[in-house]
Amino acid sequence: MDRKTQNIVRIGIFYDGYYFYKVSNYYKYEHKRKARISISGLHDFIRREIASIMQIEDIRHCQIIDAHYFKGRSSVKEMGEKVQSERIFEDILMRENIVNHYLPLRMGENNTWQEKGIDVWLALEAYELAIYKRFDMLVLVAGDGDYVPLVRKLNTLGTQVMLICWDYSYYNENGTTAETRTSRQLLEEVLYPVVMNERIDKQPTADSINDLFVKEKKDPSSQSIGNILSAKTAAPVEEDGITSTIFSIKDGFGFIKDEENNNVFFYYNTVTNRDFDELEVGMKVSYLREEDSERSKRDEAPRYRAYKVSVLE
Repeated sequence: MDRKTQNIVRIGIFYDGYYFYKVSNYYKYEHKRKARISISGLHDFIRREIASIMQIEDIRHCQIIDAHYFKGRSSVKEMGEKVQSERIFEDILMRENIVNHYLPLRMGENNTWQEKGIDVWLALEAYELAIYKRFDMLVLVAGDGDYVPLVRKLNTLGTQVMLICWDYSYYNENGTTAETRTSRQLLEEVLYPVVMNERIDKQPTADSINDLFVKEKKDPSSQSIGNILSAKTAAPVEEDGITSTIFSIKDGFGFIKDEENNNVFFYYNTVTNRDFDELEVGMKVSYLREEDSERSKRDEAPRYRAYKVSVLE
C-alpha cells in the first residue's frame, strides 16, 4: 500500500521523565531560549517528522495513540511545598493524554535520593504495549544506553523506533559544568535518531522550532507544558534554618549573602516556595546549609551551598 494513502500511522511515545525534566530545565535556565519545552509542541514536531519520513502529506494520518511518562518521585514529606508544582505538571501531562508512571525514590550512595528501576519499568511497558497496540513507530524520549536491549527487542517485532534526544552542557547543583551525552550505542541501534539540540540550534527561528517551546502566558492554568515545574505556592513558609538575603541572581543559580563564608551558592531547583524567575536581589530567605565539597576543593577553602531555600517576603 502506498504510504501516502494509508489510513493511520500508529505512534507510541515513551518518556524517561527525569531525562526530559533535566532537558526542559536546561532550556529554561541555561540556554538562550529561556523557555521550557512544550509537550504539545514536541508531539506536533514528532508527528511532522514521522509524516516526512513516511512521505505522508496529511499529518492527520500520523496519530499518537499512546503516550507514557516514567519518573521517580519523592514522598509528600520530602517534597514539602513542591507537591503543588508536581500536581500542576501532572495536570499538564493529563491534558496531553499522557499516562503517568511513578516509582518512589530510594536512598542511594552519598545519602542522596535516586531513581531505581524506572528504565526497566519503561522498557517492559514499551515492549508489552508495542505487541498489544501494534505501534508503527515507537518514539523514545531518552538518552541512556540502558534502553539498547529494548530497541533490539522492538526491532525483532518489526516496530520502527525513533529516538528523541539532546546533547548539552549545564551547571550542576555544585555550580560546576557537567555534560549530558546520548549513548552512542543507542543512537546506532534506533532506526531514526533525532538529535534535538542540533535541530534547535541549526534553525533557531523556524516556526517548527519556535513551536517546541512554551509561549509566555499570563494565566498559568492555560500553559501547555511543565513551565510550572516549580510554581509559586499560595503563601511562603519559613524553614527552620539560617536567615539572610539574596546577594546575586544568575542564569539558573544565585548566591545568598554571607560575608563570613564568601556568600552561599544555591541552585534553581532548591527554591521551595517560588519560581526561580521570581527571585530578586535583596529578597529575604531562609535556608539550610551544607559544605560544597567541589568549590571547597577548587578554592582551597571552605565553601557552602544552600538547600531548601524559602522566600520569607
